Order: sequence, then structure tokens, then C-alpha cells
Amino acid sequence: MITFALAIAAALAPVQPVCVAPDGFRVSLELAVTDQERQNGLMFRDSVPADHGMLFLFDVDSRVAFWMKNTFIPLDMIWLSTSGEVVDVHTHVQPCRFDPCPNYEPSRPGRAVLEVNAGFADAHGVRPGSLLQFRDVPGYPAAGGKK
Repeated sequence: MITFALAIAAALAPVQPVCVAPDGFRVSLELAVTDQERQNGLMFRDSVPADHGMLFLFDVDSRVAFWMKNTFIPLDMIWLSTSGEVVDVHTHVQPCRFDPCPNYEPSRPGRAVLEVNAGFADAHGVRPGSLLQFRDVPGYPAAGGKK
């Protein structure tokens, strides 16, 4: 009976969105899909576990710029196409303590941005042209998405 109850609980548990890097490393994702979630991002956090990141999802391809104001930890920013192909990467982006804070934007339009701890891209072979795999991210990558 307990085994049955545990099986039911596991089946009803929320599914954790995941990104798989080119080397197979798995990252648990926090999703930023609303304007407020995208605006807050990873601000005011003292740390992010090495196997966690935040995926910012957008409705259309664009050259969306990010900044590091009120972000306390260095990050890698990875812009992605609708298919999950890496469009651009900014590595070791440092926190900004005082205005004006610089903006970081991709060289080409993208549909999503993955923020992870600084050094992640180099450690896991993430570079423009790499394909990241996503699981249990509603609507992403887009079915039939272009590179």
C-alpha cells in the first residue's frame, strides 16, 4: 500500500524542467516566462547551485539585452534559437554595483536566454552552434523551430 501511495505521489509531482548540455550535464531550470519573472531574473541571489539555471522565454525572436544590476553572482548568458541552438554566449559576466550598468545582447536574434553560473559554458562545451536539449519546458523548443 505504501509503495502504491509513493508511486501515485511521484506521478503527481510537478515535473522539473531540464536543460542538457552538449556533454550530457543536466541543469534543473527555473523558468522566467512572465514580464515580472523576466524582470527579476536572478537578481538579489547570493548563489545558484552548479546544476541550476534560469531559462528566460520570449514569444518572438529578438536581440533582447540583459544587464547585471542587482545581480550578486557572475553569470554566463546563453542566447538560444527556437530550436535550442546556441546563438551567442557571454561568459563570466560580472555583477554591476553602480549605475550605469552595461547591457549585454546577442549578435543575432534569439528566442530564449539561459543564465547559469559563470564558467558553465566553458566547462560544458557550450558555444555558438551547439545544440542544447530541453525537457519538460512548455512550448520550448518550438516544434519545427528554425535554427
